[in-house]
Amino acid sequence: MDRLWYGGDYNPEQWPAEVWDEDVRLMQRAGVTIATVGVFSWATLEPQDGRFEFGWLDDVLDRLHAGGIRVDLATATASPPPWLVHEHPDVLPVTEDGVVLSVGSRQHYSPSSATYRRYADRLVRAVAERYRSHPALEAWHVNNELGCHVHRDYSDESAAAFRRWLEHRYGDVATLNEAWGTAFWSQAYSSFDEIRPPRTAPTFRNPTQLLDFDRFSSDAWLEVYRAETAILREVSPGVPITTNLMGFFKPLDYWRHAALLDFVSDDHYVDPADPAAPVIAAMTRDLMRSLGGGKPWILMEQSTSAVNWRRRNAPKPPGMYRALSLQAVARGADGVMQFQWRQSRAGAEKFHSAMLPHGGEDTRIFRETVALGQELAGLSDLVGTRLTAPVAIVLDWDSWWALEQAATPAELSYQRLLLRWYRELWRRGVLVDFVRPDGDVEGYRVVIAAGTQVLPQAAQDRLAGYVRGGGTLVVGYQTAILDEHLHVLLGGYLGALRDVLGIRIEEFAPPAEPSVTGGPVPALELAGLAAGSAQEWGEVVRVAGAEVLSTFAGGMLDGLPAITRNGSGAGAAWYVATAPDDLGAVVDRVLAEAGVEPGVPETPDGVEAVRRGDRLFLLNHTDHEVEAAGTRLEPHGSAVLPTGATADDGRAD
Repeated sequence: MDRLWYGGDYNPEQWPAEVWDEDVRLMQRAGVTIATVGVFSWATLEPQDGRFEFGWLDDVLDRLHAGGIRVDLATATASPPPWLVHEHPDVLPVTEDGVVLSVGSRQHYSPSSATYRRYADRLVRAVAERYRSHPALEAWHVNNELGCHVHRDYSDESAAAFRRWLEHRYGDVATLNEAWGTAFWSQAYSSFDEIRPPRTAPTFRNPTQLLDFDRFSSDAWLEVYRAETAILREVSPGVPITTNLMGFFKPLDYWRHAALLDFVSDDHYVDPADPAAPVIAAMTRDLMRSLGGGKPWILMEQSTSAVNWRRRNAPKPPGMYRALSLQAVARGADGVMQFQWRQSRAGAEKFHSAMLPHGGEDTRIFRETVALGQELAGLSDLVGTRLTAPVAIVLDWDSWWALEQAATPAELSYQRLLLRWYRELWRRGVLVDFVRPDGDVEGYRVVIAAGTQVLPQAAQDRLAGYVRGGGTLVVGYQTAILDEHLHVLLGGYLGALRDVLGIRIEEFAPPAEPSVTGGPVPALELAGLAAGSAQEWGEVVRVAGAEVLSTFAGGMLDGLPAITRNGSGAGAAWYVATAPDDLGAVVDRVLAEAGVEPGVPETPDGVEAVRRGDRLFLLNHTDHEVEAAGTRLEPHGSAVLPTGATADDGRAD
């Protein structure tokens, strides 16, 4: 399309046919350019085994096409109909406690189920053959939010698939035993047939088995996507295919999933009551752009106002819907979509906001919907333009899964570790990409690896080489502790990074929790750079050539290094052994030494500035009026200003 995507999930099967003409009329009024159709329509498309009814969908697509509205057509496989479960209960998923999940909700199937796969493939082929040449078809939308509710399936069918996956990965059981460290706790296997999924057990389960089951489960959902896309590419070659990701979603390794998407799309729902919502949203936008290698992406779902699943569902105040939509465009999105077009009157999501709410046209939400559609129509020249980031943050799903296992030095949140660093860069207007541990980091002025606990040898060598070649690497605690099998990197952790950092780690020393001490726990204190309090983590660092920029003050860590810097080759490597309250002092020093400039005007706190193409986006995420870059912004107000600059097309394909 030469226009930005703008629209939402359209579920006409929930409404009588006489409403459909009104939908098209109001979509045109709102500036809708595309609608996602058919996501949860399996039971309507195939009301009985093998009996397909496409007449209603023919009618809907024809009406949309006549109204100038394109279609992102779903394969409708996200929610099997009751008749399928009744005839084939083996499709149902099983929890780690052995509970069989029932029909009556959605995503009630195992990704490893051959029966589900057979029926889903038949549906996909029927839909593809029916609509491959329809003039409204813009893209295929595979399934929906893969793994959203059933992250892991522990059924016997998944157990067999897991064993096949392990045999392919390791080749023989002796290699698996070595990788899993099964000499510990008498866990050695004599054949793959003895292996089961890591179901509920008496105490801590084998860490590498848990990690491999995470990897397998992510791949199982990937196979669901592969199977559907294989049919779509066969039947309708050339039509782009996507599935909607879900931001920082722990259960699926999105690096692997995104590699198979023709374009990345994302569902993201901020909590309007969360003060961190704008920075979390920005971080998610940058992740989506990064997953696609810098290519434009689509915000496939967001809410116009309140959702329905939180304990209390706060509405978005006036202006926030627009600001967060423009934020996505500013950070590389070529479209802004919503769930959903018309707010449902029945079902589990009837209280979820929509573009056309229960109150109809004469409502604040619909007026904002119309206004945003008009504004996005004026930004069509941004379609296809890219952004260039000077800083990269390492993101690794293996580390996420491993770091948050039980039986570790402390309960840590991987996403919170990343957010701490990202927030400081966001406040300074510095654009960020995310990269794999083994990804290409050349061209970035600064690379940050925080909590990247699992770091194979090749990734260690690549990051060390980046430093020696002139890059600035910032390493946060719990990075390079384990290899890909979760075996400890002995000799002071850090592996090949030890030399470029000029340190080794002797012992971890996280502070005690209040529940243990019976009262408040004094924060760690720092002296030197980032002086003041620190949070969550401390450790015994021994210097082997690095410059000490900050030390711990008090307790068993008194006087020991907390922040170090080491020149290595043409570059520099920093180590931050804690979570200082004044992390900004570290970021300022790193950026200054690396020569990183924001490229956007300085703005007040809570005001985001992003440049894309020849536009400067100013987004006021506060509830009060501010002035930024000579422009007055109302509470939650936004401005899109011409800059006269020509966009850099970004990093190479």
